[in-house]
Amino acid sequence: MTDQLFLAIWLERRAQARRMQQFEKLLRTFPFSQREQPQSVVIVQAIDNSEPPLLERPMNGPIDVSELLPLFRDFEGEDVAYSVDSWWDVWQFDTDWKLAPARVQLSCFGPEFDSGSDEGLEDQEDLRIDFGIDAHYLPPTDVPGGANLIASNIKSLLRLVHEIDTTLPVRKRHLQTESGENFAERLQQVLAGAGSE
Repeated sequence: MTDQLFLAIWLERRAQARRMQQFEKLLRTFPFSQREQPQSVVIVQAIDNSEPPLLERPMNGPIDVSELLPLFRDFEGEDVAYSVDSWWDVWQFDTDWKLAPARVQLSCFGPEFDSGSDEGLEDQEDLRIDFGIDAHYLPPTDVPGGANLIASNIKSLLRLVHEIDTTLPVRKRHLQTESGENFAERLQQVLAGAGSE
């Protein structure tokens, strides 16, 4: 069963007032795909995810961060969230293995925006990266040659997390699935199961 994988990031308290600057650092750190890809979408919402967007603008890729920032600055507020739906490259299996763009969403939440997390507003994350389905990062047991390529996806994911830790003032972070499962534990279970076969 596939699940959505995301990284939730809580900034140090002193940096929360400058969360847009931290979001810019995150966007500039993120390795957006440079390959041919479908359009990306910039989204600005107020209050919560059920509200219609204040802005929803398609953009041709690859993403240019300097084009995004002026759009966000037009919609500043404590109850506003900013998102970029775009692409990054991971190994994927379709009839064969190939390195191809996979959907990813990077978000920044104002302190009064309800992101839909299980936490109360005062405890919800400041930044989030949705990596899409967790199957891109779990070694397949039924596809030959997949273990090494999925290991490459995992290394890319962990390298990004390390870069975020060194670039941003991170207070805490969680890599987990949408169902709330700890991804690191799930990965260990899959690897242990593959090793026992």
